[in-house]
Amino acid sequence: MQTSPEGRAALEFEEGVVLRSYRDAVGKWTIYTGLTSAAGVGKIGPGMVITKTQGDAMLSQALRKNYEPAVDGAMPGADQKAFDAGVLFHFNTGAINRATWVTLWRADATRRAISAKFRLWNKGNGKVLPGLVKRRERELKIMFDGVYPVSKKVRPSLTYARWALTLEPKEVAAALGEFRKLGYAVGSIALEVPKKEIVRFQADHGLTQDGIIGRATLTTLQRRIDAKKEATLATTAGAGGTAAASQSPQIDQFVNIPHLGLIVAAIALAVAVWIAWRRRDAIAAKINSRAPKIAAFLRSF
Repeated sequence: MQTSPEGRAALEFEEGVVLRSYRDAVGKWTIYTGLTSAAGVGKIGPGMVITKTQGDAMLSQALRKNYEPAVDGAMPGADQKAFDAGVLFHFNTGAINRATWVTLWRADATRRAISAKFRLWNKGNGKVLPGLVKRRERELKIMFDGVYPVSKKVRPSLTYARWALTLEPKEVAAALGEFRKLGYAVGSIALEVPKKEIVRFQADHGLTQDGIIGRATLTTLQRRIDAKKEATLATTAGAGGTAAASQSPQIDQFVNIPHLGLIVAAIALAVAVWIAWRRRDAIAAKINSRAPKIAAFLRSF
């Protein structure tokens, strides 16, 4: 089977559509509906820009190669709406062949039983995520009722930024708070975020400067948050580790190691360099206004 047009539209609703490559949460270059080089659509790299038509073709290729065959095998005899829901689930989790709800579906279990297991796939890093809770409910509505989410038509604004993804109020508030911490005057009202501030953030981070708060912008914001946390941990570990060693009851075991201080400093430096390399996009953003050529170089690989 193939994903229906309604199923593809639902996938775009959930994943967002990004026509310029960006780094995902773990640093992989990503484009369109979250496609990476691992999706089998060719190499995704820095500075890549595509059209909507090209993106549709890439998504079709990824679905044919990696998602639709797996769902077809895991859910034999599925009607179109159940197949679409399975594709949406698998695209997000990659777990169609090990999810318990699929076993129940094949056994023709009740809607309640299947739904209970389906809803368990709502966590990220062990934490329940409101966005995934809502997504699972939308996928269940597709599977059992054939009700697909519809993107709201939002008029472009010259003044305010537009939110391209469906977020919970708490998630919106958290995102705005992080923008403000980075020095972007976005205010605190979701529908009145100054477009110029989001465009400035996008320009600083090598993103499409459209004032749309979508997948690429929010993922890049998360990478800035993670980079700051990693830098703080590295600094704390470097300073605190030496202090802890000097107060340790086992200090006598190390006191005779030659150049212990230099060794500790070298390890701390190596960790700092490793973090800087992993988060070079965050460094590029911080120096973009003062050294745009260096920032562009850091984003080029």
